[in-house]
Amino acid sequence: MSRQARVERSTKESEVLVEVELDGTGVSSIETGVPFFDHMLAQLAKHGGLDLTVRTKGDLEVDAHHTVEDTSLALGQALNEALGDRAGLRRYGYALVPLDECLVQSAVDLSGRPYLVHEEPDLVELIGSYDTTLTRHIWESIVATSQITLHVKVLSGRNAHHVVEAQFKSVARSLRDAVAIDSRVVGVPSTKGTLTAS
Repeated sequence: MSRQARVERSTKESEVLVEVELDGTGVSSIETGVPFFDHMLAQLAKHGGLDLTVRTKGDLEVDAHHTVEDTSLALGQALNEALGDRAGLRRYGYALVPLDECLVQSAVDLSGRPYLVHEEPDLVELIGSYDTTLTRHIWESIVATSQITLHVKVLSGRNAHHVVEAQFKSVARSLRDAVAIDSRVVGVPSTKGTLTAS
């Protein structure tokens, strides 16, 4: 069974196309107009074992907010659609990822219930043209449309680039485990019998 999805999102603020293949090899082709965000999405694909294509044209003359937000919403929707009814999945994933002085812990539950817990230190405002306050909003947006529970905690770190990148790598590894097929799971891994919002 192919676990892939294509999502197109169009507003007055952006045009977004996202294609995702859960059982990929980490190949990505990403163009959002926000270079550091592109770099982070490439990390998500590579370390999550996802094949990912993203094409976004947003109102960058205003700022990067709408571009990043709408891309994240579309990505979450694509993940949700690719997961289908979530039968046979491990469901849970956990990762502890170091990046030099930085250490990030994350955990994912493909629960059908959107919930985010996010802890990071105060960072410098910009990494290139990327507003570091958007990192939490990226996770909020992905969580909202993918219908997952996500915990991300930065345990240590000083360098803003490392702090954000380690989050993406950690979440990628958690997702990789959570979306994996478990041969011991029969049907949906929940006593409720469903992991999708009703």
